[in-house]
Amino acid sequence: MTSHEREQFIIGVDLGGTNIVAGAMTLDGSRTLNVRSIPTNAALGDEGVADRMVTLVEGVILDTMRETGIFRSDFVGVGVGAPGPLDRERGIVLVAPNLGWLNFPLRDRIHDRLSLPTTLDNDANCATFGEWWQGAARGGRNVVGLTIGTGIGGGLILGGALYHGASDMAGEVGHTTIDLNGRHCKCGNYGCLEAYASASAIATRAREVLVREEGESAIPGMVNGRYEEITAQTVYDAAKSGDPVASEIVRDTARYLGAGVANLLNIFNPDTVVVAGGVTAAGDALFVPLRAEVRRRAFSPAVRAVNIVPGSLPGTAGMVGAVASFKQQYMGGV
Repeated sequence: MTSHEREQFIIGVDLGGTNIVAGAMTLDGSRTLNVRSIPTNAALGDEGVADRMVTLVEGVILDTMRETGIFRSDFVGVGVGAPGPLDRERGIVLVAPNLGWLNFPLRDRIHDRLSLPTTLDNDANCATFGEWWQGAARGGRNVVGLTIGTGIGGGLILGGALYHGASDMAGEVGHTTIDLNGRHCKCGNYGCLEAYASASAIATRAREVLVREEGESAIPGMVNGRYEEITAQTVYDAAKSGDPVASEIVRDTARYLGAGVANLLNIFNPDTVVVAGGVTAAGDALFVPLRAEVRRRAFSPAVRAVNIVPGSLPGTAGMVGAVASFKQQYMGGV
């Protein structure tokens, strides 16, 4: 097999507050190989987490070489999606509240240890970009993405191009204020959307309700009475079985998200809003009241023009988008 016949791959890495996901994709995005996930272990600090990312990528490269018969030289580079804010030009994570990072040169760490061209972009930008390139937002021209996990991130695609803003801060929808005097957020502000509707906030709100009132709920039994083990997934599972407490928490979450999405509709007038992350596991219990809240709050021409959809790349949107971002930054287009 000649070098011209061999496929080339880009490695995508999605760094989250809970997990790191990596995989290899062909340049056109048609094949994805060896996707794997490991816990982030944020307690290891920035250098320790960077080491885990490098080890993960090396494993993906080796397995892909074994599987396809290609050489290391057939890997074009590595695209990394990381929590922001970032300085993309210098490849620095300026601050990542959920990881405890400050001014960490992540791109250069990955580049130096792997000896491969590396790009850095915001993880939520990447998730939106991934859904636009290969997922639920495919074909959209003006797309708003929300990624709901440990925190809430967002991404904007305007006129078919990823929009970063004047200083790489565009799309931080999780830190828009929905309650002037509301809950404290890890970013230091009060009343952020993230403080109400992220996975960690959903779990926190469930604990608060259950501690306040021992109502008819299956949730305590699902965690053997260990409230600290309640997760957003626990709440979604309970809601699906008709649990009244869990159902109310999911409805409230939908209202918070609906208020945030309505603001975005009135500002950007997108044709697609894609909601990605674990929250999509709630299904219609979330999306039906979310769309209803958006209808109540946003201008009707904006509501009529938009599709609000769950992401179709669960667990891999950020990784896929990191590959797309590498292509845009390093190769001049997707």
